[in-house]
Amino acid sequence: MSPAPLIDQFQRRITYLRLSVTDRCDLRCTYCMPERQRFLPKAEVLSLEELHRLALGFIARGVTKIRLTGGEPLGRRDMIELVQALGRKLGDGLEELTLTTNGTRLAEFAAPLFEAGVRRVNVSLDTLDRDTFTRLARRDQLPAVLEGIAAARAAGLAVKLNTVALKGVNEDEIPALIAWAHGQGLELTLIEVMPLGEVEEDRFDHYLPLTTVRAALEQRFTLTDDPHRSGGPARYVRVAETGGRLGFITPLTSNFCDGCNRVRITTTGQLYACLGGTEQVDLRAALRAPDPDTALAEALDTAMRIKPLRHHFRIDAAGQAPALARHMSVTGG
Repeated sequence: MSPAPLIDQFQRRITYLRLSVTDRCDLRCTYCMPERQRFLPKAEVLSLEELHRLALGFIARGVTKIRLTGGEPLGRRDMIELVQALGRKLGDGLEELTLTTNGTRLAEFAAPLFEAGVRRVNVSLDTLDRDTFTRLARRDQLPAVLEGIAAARAAGLAVKLNTVALKGVNEDEIPALIAWAHGQGLELTLIEVMPLGEVEEDRFDHYLPLTTVRAALEQRFTLTDDPHRSGGPARYVRVAETGGRLGFITPLTSNFCDGCNRVRITTTGQLYACLGGTEQVDLRAALRAPDPDTALAEALDTAMRIKPLRHHFRIDAAGQAPALARHMSVTGG
């Protein structure tokens, strides 16, 4: 008998796994982490073999899409070995293998990723202005990111850009970003800033509701709802003037949890049933149990029982604590 599919208590089938391979990143984006971020000791991070075994366990339970995340996944030394191993499952339970990257090392890895079976990647890009990029990321790496995007396209990878909308930072640049992306043949998705982890700036000061952004865009562009779904929470429109597709991810202004089909695993093997929740299951302990297959099966069953109906993100005025103490780089982007 085949293992039972992963179905939570609200009858949502889980087919999408976001698997973090590292919490480390070579950028220090101001809305994501502090400059002096403390990263995990390498001894606490799952081994390549453990990451692979976890992924196979999820595929056996009906997961068809895996996104490798971080931190910056391409910063992990043995990352390509994991991609190659998982790529061998494509067509054998796994339908798509992809990753999210900041793009700084994408020029180096674009061709090997394609050869391993990856066909599209998400690249985080909040601005095309080099000075703004340097202030946001605390690193002068925009040329490397743009080189990486070009290399990915040359290698045959489809590229989608993820842009965090930030009041007073990049809001005036969003129309130009959309036009540039669509002119390059790239999709772009706008994201509301998420209240995860303590940072050195007040996110509330830069919180820009995407309802406001869309209203402003409709003064310039003709937007038509598009039924396209990528497996994640984004909702899409077509931009008549550019011919491209634009996504919106709205954790704060419009809850998107009804159709949630995903779970996240941290680089230490903690399964979070919801990005915006504290419900978790220790899969590392299951992997290292005397009978790991049974322990992992039971842990996944537990995860389905505790997955909440919806997240409870909020963003408050200055002085309030973030919704969750952990940083996005810990959970996996």
